[in-house]
Amino acid sequence: MDFSIIKTDSSNSDFVALVALLDAELAIRDGEEDHAFYDQFNKITSVKHCAVLYSDEVAVGCGALKAFDDNTAEVKRMFVKLEQRGKGLAVTILTELETWAKELGFGKCILETGFKQPEAIALYKKCGYQVIENYGQYAGVSTSICFEKVL
Repeated sequence: MDFSIIKTDSSNSDFVALVALLDAELAIRDGEEDHAFYDQFNKITSVKHCAVLYSDEVAVGCGALKAFDDNTAEVKRMFVKLEQRGKGLAVTILTELETWAKELGFGKCILETGFKQPEAIALYKKCGYQVIENYGQYAGVSTSICFEKVL
């Protein structure tokens, strides 16, 4: 299989389609009430830094960056289609986002995921992210776990 990754923004139709699949999966994993809470923080309108991974010209994964503050980029909307998981594609997307964050002048990345997403937690730990105190809108949210990585 041939893999490629493009940098785009949230108007990209492949990115939008992948995020719809992500949201559908999260609605099942998180349950209706928790999903509604998290969904308010995950709108993709006007996200300027999105990556879409293609396998043989078919979009199979994505991720995005959003400025959190002057030195910090927040990783958002990480997703790989179920049938493509276990191939290291999420690592490829995350590495691309980290490189892009450095190019944009950020010194670290932060992110939030849920305790009901053990694969995501394992990915971030494998990629050198450290658990931090829940930040911003996730402070005090018991179903969230937040991470940070200095670039």
